[in-house]
Amino acid sequence: MSSIIKFIADLLSAPQILIGIIVLIGLIAQRKAAHEVIRGTLKAVLGFIILQQGAGILVGSLDYFGQLFQEAFGVQGVVPNNEAIVSLALNDYATATAAIMVIGMIANIVIARFSRLKYIFLTGHHTLYMAALIGVVLTVAGLEGFVLYLFGGLALGLTMVIFPAIADPTMKKIVGNDEIGFGHFSSITYWLSGEVGKIVGKDSKSTEEMKFPKWLGFLRDSSVAIGLTMLVMFLIVTLMSGPAFVADELGIGENYIVFAFIQALIFAAGVYIVLAGVRMVIAEIVPAFKGWADKIVPESKPALDCPIVFPYAPNAVLIGFLVSFLGGIVGMLILIALNGTVILPGVIPHFFVGATAGVFGNATGGRRGAVVGSFVNGVVITFLPLLLMPVLGDLGFANTTFSDADFIGTGIVLGNVALWGKWAVLVFIAVAFAAPIVYHYVVPEKAEAPE
Repeated sequence: MSSIIKFIADLLSAPQILIGIIVLIGLIAQRKAAHEVIRGTLKAVLGFIILQQGAGILVGSLDYFGQLFQEAFGVQGVVPNNEAIVSLALNDYATATAAIMVIGMIANIVIARFSRLKYIFLTGHHTLYMAALIGVVLTVAGLEGFVLYLFGGLALGLTMVIFPAIADPTMKKIVGNDEIGFGHFSSITYWLSGEVGKIVGKDSKSTEEMKFPKWLGFLRDSSVAIGLTMLVMFLIVTLMSGPAFVADELGIGENYIVFAFIQALIFAAGVYIVLAGVRMVIAEIVPAFKGWADKIVPESKPALDCPIVFPYAPNAVLIGFLVSFLGGIVGMLILIALNGTVILPGVIPHFFVGATAGVFGNATGGRRGAVVGSFVNGVVITFLPLLLMPVLGDLGFANTTFSDADFIGTGIVLGNVALWGKWAVLVFIAVAFAAPIVYHYVVPEKAEAPE
């Protein structure tokens, strides 16, 4: 039985397969011709694979940058990294994670069908990470067996609609319509960046309206701008780390300056590939999802991974990454000054989360919103992990932790409710799961005010 659950969980945690299944069902539900179903399904899967490959290139380049940064500035501490903490969690909680994930995806569809939270969460790897987090926290709270799987799944399904709902108002501003939801578990800081943008960004122009002198016009090409910016950053940390570290610790045989130059441009190429994959996925999944909306979960919309917003504001992507990383450095220096546990600025979360925070801040507050919003994001994701570590039991002291705000927020809430006992957790999850469904049937829906 456990092997079947693991097979299903592995299948559904492969986001490219999940996207393909969604598109396939959507096109079949619309009674499209066989050749259109095959073409649309394969192009959606191919688009997501292109996106993933681009993300893999980015992660590889950023991994080098992170090691060079730590060597250059001589800092050690806890490194927030979702992949690392989940890999540790799966050593002891694999069955619980798989069962919670399967039940959670069913719970997501149930809530979307019978409430006003019409989001189908399609970011499979984040679903897996959240399932692992919930499995660890509820196990530490004393739950086990079927009760753990059922209530963990209900909690997961709830997070798969609540967090997209938090990001949705700003998401509409970014994409200009109500067809795509946002499915990346750092919605708390994206929402915060958008709110900061509203406060600081009055009359601030969009990052995409930046005017360059004629001789700098080539910087309007985002790939060139990203490549040059990363070249400066790579050169700084590589020169400070020295050729011996590059050769001995990173195992690089080529000249260390050449290595820095190539890695900077590999990073820019990765961003270009991610954007190409995103555009292909959007072109297929949006029309296909109409089948879901009409036949299976009326009025629902797909909640997609964070790079989905990158093509709408490429300049804000770069600004958000750099400023969020700066916020992480400032937060790290404060923790060092306080002589507390030091959270190092993880380059990978600061790129994906910081860049997205920049896009959200730009949507509500232009350039000032992008800068201040992403800086606040960088500071917040530096301090929040400190509150999560105690509720993870032994896993909380493994020199790594979750990096994104929604994982941390969910863990803190469930962990603190658990202080009242496991029955308090069960009642809390049951009431929270039922609340949006009851609300939908009891409270009349208000007509939307004209914009």
